[in-house]
Amino acid sequence: MNIEVLLTEAEIADEFAEAMEARDLPEKFFYWTPLSVRAWRELAPVANESLRQTWEALALKAAELTRSFGTRVPVISFGAGDGLKDRLILKALSAAGREVKYFPVDASQTLLETACAGAEDDDCEALGLKADISSPVHLMLASDVSEAPRLFLMVGNTLGGFDPLDQIKHVATCLHEGDILIVDVRTDVEEEGEPSDVQKRFVLAPLSSAGIAPEDGELKFVENKDDRHSGLFLMTRRFQTVRDLTIAVSGREIHVERGERFFLNFRYRVTREAFKWLLTSHAGLKIKGEIPSADGRFITAICTR
Repeated sequence: MNIEVLLTEAEIADEFAEAMEARDLPEKFFYWTPLSVRAWRELAPVANESLRQTWEALALKAAELTRSFGTRVPVISFGAGDGLKDRLILKALSAAGREVKYFPVDASQTLLETACAGAEDDDCEALGLKADISSPVHLMLASDVSEAPRLFLMVGNTLGGFDPLDQIKHVATCLHEGDILIVDVRTDVEEEGEPSDVQKRFVLAPLSSAGIAPEDGELKFVENKDDRHSGLFLMTRRFQTVRDLTIAVSGREIHVERGERFFLNFRYRVTREAFKWLLTSHAGLKIKGEIPSADGRFITAICTR
């Protein structure tokens, strides 16, 4: 198993301690610890169920989509996770006689190892890249592992875990002429009911890893419009403590007073019109095709430069 490291475990541990001190935990920490990985694996089948038909449809089209690539198809997956969604496309390309090399990119060592091992089980050559995809430098370094044309994947609502205005621009700069990007987002903006216990366990997993129990505070989900552009909706998750706490994180003792708030990872949802604007007017990409999910909750776009 080959994995190149752009983000070391020591670096991410220090960043986690700093994030806990700042009371603000970004996306990468929700897939990092063993507790977070277990919580994600419990949630993923539910969260991704409505996208599975879309991925199966993309797998059927994969060979035709990459016909201009020739026999060689490098597949670079930003936020690959455990790679299960990517493997549908990898196997379809291999079945079509293509020479596929897989480059999963993720900050989670555990999920990255799973993605590489799964691809290798399917007789697909894989090189994992342990990196922070919120970093433009890491994105560019990851994209440079292979020459164009390349098939980029950013699926499973990965874009929704970052500021979409910044993230899609950074991703777009990685594309060269001949490259293809497949990206999806959640598009429905209807109000949700009370979060499930599975969702709560996933959202609270990084705090639990640091020794903060659910009964130490109150978890709230709040949705607001992002006024920077019509059709952007931001769901924030906040944990407010109900007692004074002292926790140890990466050798640091952190004191948390009653009433303090931890801002946890957020999720963006966008309208179909806003998604089109993000990709074209904002990021300068061309949309070659769109696939809505069967339940209308997500839309997947096939883009080029």
